[in-house]
Amino acid sequence: MAGRLVLLIGLAWLSSGHAAFALECRGKQMVVVELLFGRKIGGRIGVSETAWSRFVDREIATRFPEGLTVLDAHGRWRDARRKTVIREPSKLVMIAAPDEPGTQEHIDAIVAAYKRRFRQQAVGVLMRPSCVSFQ
Repeated sequence: MAGRLVLLIGLAWLSSGHAAFALECRGKQMVVVELLFGRKIGGRIGVSETAWSRFVDREIATRFPEGLTVLDAHGRWRDARRKTVIREPSKLVMIAAPDEPGTQEHIDAIVAAYKRRFRQQAVGVLMRPSCVSFQ
């Protein structure tokens, strides 16, 4: 019974607007964008490291000149048309950008360029507000 009372008091406290672990943002409020790029075209690796590097230089870095991070990844997704699981080497690009309309326009242009240039069905896009600092 005492445990339930503590739980109820804790839930009431949290719902009153208090956060148990509120953090102060000592950086800048931005949006963190993660882009997931598959590298297969058909059943083979169709986006070489050289082609990928050119794409980053021409399409991503020009739109986000303040910086970005590229990681090698191993993607896995379900192809709804063929009803099969596809595994492919991938690239993950992380960008901290201003939360403004131009950011979304840049992301949309990057996605469209990749899909068109490398005949891709989709590019994964994850966006979340974040407190960003480089210390």
